[in-house]
Amino acid sequence: MRVLLILSFLLLFNCEDKQTKPKPVEKKVVKIDTIIPKAEEIVIEIDSSKLTLEERYLPLNDDNAMDFFAEYGKINKENKVRIYTQYGNIDLELFNNVQYHRANFIFLTKNKAFDGTQFHRVVKNFVIQGGNSDEPEVLKKRRKMGRYLLPPDVRHGYKHKRGVISIPSGEIKNAYKLASPFEFFITQSNQFHLDGEYTAFGRVTSGMEVVDKIAEQEVDGGHWPMHNIYIDKVVVID
Repeated sequence: MRVLLILSFLLLFNCEDKQTKPKPVEKKVVKIDTIIPKAEEIVIEIDSSKLTLEERYLPLNDDNAMDFFAEYGKINKENKVRIYTQYGNIDLELFNNVQYHRANFIFLTKNKAFDGTQFHRVVKNFVIQGGNSDEPEVLKKRRKMGRYLLPPDVRHGYKHKRGVISIPSGEIKNAYKLASPFEFFITQSNQFHLDGEYTAFGRVTSGMEVVDKIAEQEVDGGHWPMHNIYIDKVVVID
């Protein structure tokens, strides 16, 4: 009898447990579509009259360089510069009527494009050529200025006498391989065969002894100085 009572109690307990056990809560996954609003196009109008000349034109290219230098030359009328080197200083007077080349040289001087460059080609009794550099800082500055060439300007009859500063011209065949507005050369002696092919745009007024000293330096087979000849800086002078 006692056994039956225990079984009955257990059965009753199990039944009550099944009845009172809460049902599991069903989890429902609600999918919510995320809507990302489209970015609105914002057009900002800039008053070009409030921009500087450089902000309007830079970086320069073959299409806009001449317009830029026409304006730049009217604002920046300086025509005297000084080249500082380890061998001494070279003073230059730039010809006013070779307007684009004068403006280009003044622009590059004021933007320190020549500072830290080198006289990279030296040919005794011929020319010393400067303005070239592979220094990262120099190249970085020049990229901001752009890539452009200047057309030749040989209308004024300037001869390549001793002490003339000149530049390769943009109409030479394969000009980008031969010419650069960042480079220049100074003649150590009369080189009249260059007339009409290169643009003479200034002359040395002081420091030809420095040009001669640079021309005396030892060079390799490609006329590159065995010891770097740096242009410390170029500045505009009164």
